[in-house]
Amino acid sequence: MRFAPYPVGDRSVGQRTYADPMDAFGPDPAGLQHALDRLLETGDTAVAEALPTRVPTVGMGSTAALDRLAPLLLDGARDLGAPGFFAHMDPPTPWVTWAVHQWTASRNQNLLHPDTAPTARDIEQTVIDWLAPFFGMDGGHMTPGSTIANLTALWAAREAGALTVVATADSHLSVRKAAHILGLEYREVTWTNPGELVDAVAVITAGHTGSGHIEPLNAASGARWRHVDAAWAGPLRLSERHSKALDGIDGADSVAVSAHKWLFQPKESALVLFARTEEAHRSVAMDGAYLAVPNVGVLGSHGAVAAPLAATIMAYGVDGIASWIDRSMEIADALHQRIVDSTVLEARTTPQSGVVNWRRTDVTVEETVSSLPPSVFVSTTNIDGERWLRSVAANPLADPDLVFQTIEANP
Repeated sequence: MRFAPYPVGDRSVGQRTYADPMDAFGPDPAGLQHALDRLLETGDTAVAEALPTRVPTVGMGSTAALDRLAPLLLDGARDLGAPGFFAHMDPPTPWVTWAVHQWTASRNQNLLHPDTAPTARDIEQTVIDWLAPFFGMDGGHMTPGSTIANLTALWAAREAGALTVVATADSHLSVRKAAHILGLEYREVTWTNPGELVDAVAVITAGHTGSGHIEPLNAASGARWRHVDAAWAGPLRLSERHSKALDGIDGADSVAVSAHKWLFQPKESALVLFARTEEAHRSVAMDGAYLAVPNVGVLGSHGAVAAPLAATIMAYGVDGIASWIDRSMEIADALHQRIVDSTVLEARTTPQSGVVNWRRTDVTVEETVSSLPPSVFVSTTNIDGERWLRSVAANPLADPDLVFQTIEANP
């Protein structure tokens, strides 16, 4: 059966043209080149137009759609690799990941089914096999982020007999969220006085979101299950210079790591790793009549998110990724030292994992942020009831002098 052509509005010539809808699924070299050209353009002055308020009945054509979206998606996005971007745990991404993302979109593999994604499943397993030993784990799988990684680990802990989740006040909100979803009691503790742990899963944070603080990784030794939320600081294990900051992580039962933070991957990319993967995976797997193999973990359909990470590791090696992390740590230390030497700025603590908390002594945090030019970014956070600026060294291209001098000069 042949589908009838449907109308497509071509904005560039101002008239209605017609196209076969089946053509959309074949490669269009000119269209792909146009998309690449728009990606590589610099100094584009095109005015961004808002998307239509009503769903289009008649399409404008692929080239026109790309031109309409480019100012919104490209020019309207924050440049995470800009020298003044020193604000959040979101890094720039190596160009090789852009290319592989295009490939994976073109094939749309679903790792839920081995017959739809045989090589993509193998790639993910290989990436897990590469990275799990850095954390003393023997396997795991990828998730869209550490929120799902934490949920998966706590699910496995519940199946192993844990009835309570214990964590410090600085744990990520996803830990409380996971406890709520799983029907587990949540209890806030300190690691110097955690209370009864025999039926608890203890969540130890390696890199607090606000301060970057790494909790004692040997804490909660009496817990039924010990999970390390290493979403932020986990990749320090790849650095010979900074790996010791996470000594003891190999004693955990599970570890969560966000690849879209210090492994410099596009969203949405993370890992949940287990010390006893076969047992853990069996406890969080379910069969279905339409499945050739059990579905492991929270997700059903699951894309080839490991492919960009595989390309990054193959292109630059562990040494290359470690050099980005080391550079990021150097940037944080440099900023911290400038703050310490300043007469108008104060630092809260020495940074442990590339997160610097600081502020001016003469104005509020909010006044400082509002005075900054668009080229310089810092974020804010609450720590122990106080407001602090938060500079996160997720961008190895950041310029600490630019950030420091701008804030020192702008009360």
